[in-house]
Amino acid sequence: MKLPRTILGIETSCDETGAAVVADGRRVLSSVVSSQVALHSPYGGVVPELASRKHIEHILPVVRQALAEAGLKTGDIDAVAATQGPGLVGALLVGFSFAKAFAYAANVPMVGVNHLNGHLASLFLTDDPPAIPFVALLASGGHTAIYHVTGPVTSTLMGQTRDDAAGEAYDKVAKMMGLGYPGGAVIDNLAAQGDPAKYAFTRPYLDKAAFDFSFSGIKTAARRFIQEAGDALAPESPHIAAGFQEAVADVLCYKLVHAAKVKKCGHMALVGGVAANRRIGEKLRHAAKQEGLVVHIPPPAWCGDNAAMIGAAGFFQLAAGAEPVDLSADVYSRVA
Repeated sequence: MKLPRTILGIETSCDETGAAVVADGRRVLSSVVSSQVALHSPYGGVVPELASRKHIEHILPVVRQALAEAGLKTGDIDAVAATQGPGLVGALLVGFSFAKAFAYAANVPMVGVNHLNGHLASLFLTDDPPAIPFVALLASGGHTAIYHVTGPVTSTLMGQTRDDAAGEAYDKVAKMMGLGYPGGAVIDNLAAQGDPAKYAFTRPYLDKAAFDFSFSGIKTAARRFIQEAGDALAPESPHIAAGFQEAVADVLCYKLVHAAKVKKCGHMALVGGVAANRRIGEKLRHAAKQEGLVVHIPPPAWCGDNAAMIGAAGFFQLAAGAEPVDLSADVYSRVA
């Protein structure tokens, strides 16, 4: 099979409908994302059934826009890559089914992409990708894990959260404080106005020599501080947010730097939605400078869920000899 050069990527794992055209796994010709934040905000989180219905409404217009912005037609696409999982089953089915139909109609190969591999592939869309091998922390609303990456399509899981993901903890603490959804950016902005030392959050390192995470306890601690603040919560909110964020940032940065040392990697990376957090980025860059390491963080556009990273991952899978999926392929909600 001739190696495809121009990939149509499709991403619908949660509440973002994304389509992108990527050339040679590294050049983004277009990237379109239709967000559902306004739809889910009143509920404090993503409602799966509503997300699936919105994907059905948006998938065709988003793909058409991605092709138009790239200046291409259906016949110019060499292959299709779509998120196969993990994610919300109904949401995944919309994008994956559309991708199979598009590939069948265009008579081009299609590959299913692991959403987590997509986040790792986002690093290769930057002008300065990390030197292989490297270690990467993937932190988002649904996942927190550290990987030892040995190639564009090869990585080994070193550790992951045992309960809440880091982004999930942000969302839940923001909800407790009445700050709305999603919580990441809100807490990041509020914490910038507070004193992180005023409320002493315990750092949940678990075993400092290992790479697993746990954020359920820090969420409970936040609830206690919020309850104790009572009617004075409004003026205390910046300090609670700052203390919470500092504790999460300390743990994430420590574990990633430790992984780089253990694996003797000079390069480390932070990917996923939490990678857009300013304070975590600052602490990680400072830690990297102290340890003589190089840190890589994609620009915000490639941190959240997007189809460009799926297109890039799909290209590298095909380049590595992956077999295209057939019409009987299905999605999966969890990591295989």
